[in-house]
Amino acid sequence: MKQPAAPAGEFKRLRTGWTTGATATAAAVASAYRLLANEALSHVHLWLPKNRETDLPVHDQRVGTDGASVETGCIKDAGDDPDATHGARVWVRVARRAVPGVVFHAGAGVGTVTRDGLALAVGEPAINPMPRQMMTEHLARAATALGYHGGFDVTVGIDDGELIAEKTMNARLGILGGLSILGTTGVVRPFSCAAYIASIHQAIDVARANAMPHLAACTGSTSERVAQDIAALPDMALIEMGDFAGAVLKYLRRHPVERLSLVGGFGKFSKLATGRLDLHSRRGGIDFDWLAGLATEADTATRDAMRLANTSLAALAIAQRAGIPLAERVAAAVWQVAAHYRPATTALEIVLIDKPGHVLARVSHGAIPD
Repeated sequence: MKQPAAPAGEFKRLRTGWTTGATATAAAVASAYRLLANEALSHVHLWLPKNRETDLPVHDQRVGTDGASVETGCIKDAGDDPDATHGARVWVRVARRAVPGVVFHAGAGVGTVTRDGLALAVGEPAINPMPRQMMTEHLARAATALGYHGGFDVTVGIDDGELIAEKTMNARLGILGGLSILGTTGVVRPFSCAAYIASIHQAIDVARANAMPHLAACTGSTSERVAQDIAALPDMALIEMGDFAGAVLKYLRRHPVERLSLVGGFGKFSKLATGRLDLHSRRGGIDFDWLAGLATEADTATRDAMRLANTSLAALAIAQRAGIPLAERVAAAVWQVAAHYRPATTALEIVLIDKPGHVLARVSHGAIPD
């Protein structure tokens, strides 16, 4: 039956989903319980970062012919986010190791890191640090509950992962052979629908109604933490804009505040610096030619190396080694773009951070530093 339209002024709340890291963790735990106790779980209880818990269903399971390993499949549910892996079967094969600890392997459909500049070393399976931590902690909890004192070999795969990876930036980043197992919180928040933009507007309305003089629009959880650390802002003053910088800037032009901080990662904000208001990768990648063009005093070899860099942070590292204040120049360019939308009465600052959340640049003016 067709659902009735939402009343005017209301919008459908978007459904959150679960990352590939959370999905793989559920599969790993189910495999461990079948391997160690011959217990077939229908659901797996997960303890996620930020004190969140959930139960994920098991889709299928098979025991190896020699009984030394178990493979469990779980279906990735991305909620209302148009994630490339939504509906994919994520599987994990677990085997015993005599030595305590967990060793990770890339199964079919999970890529391998082939270039520097990522969070993992070259040659490692593309299973990011937080999913590794989640699987390790949950397997340790299972081992304790079942009285097992050894370790685990954990192989993670995704059905059709190599084909799905063609829709992502993995090959450009040097992740070959499949997808990455991702996630920092275990939760997928939908960033790509009109209703999410409406939720940004609603958050701004609430903050203004409660006389918040200073808002921080942030691209994610790390930038939110930085905003709170450097400005001591309450949660109400934090606007989770995701990739929708334009939704924030255009709305605040009509509904101004006293002060606005834009806080985000170097790569995303390098896109904003070129005038792109939707920062999602589907709208395009990093403009390395533009970044190299900011290094006006650099020699040809340095600028060429920046153009050929694997990631934006790798290009930044090249510039830093050459003594070029690239982060400050990108931040100043972001300020110039954002200032085009802000009312004259709104004080504006830009905060650029790296992946762990270290501040790379913080500017409150648009002058490009020498």
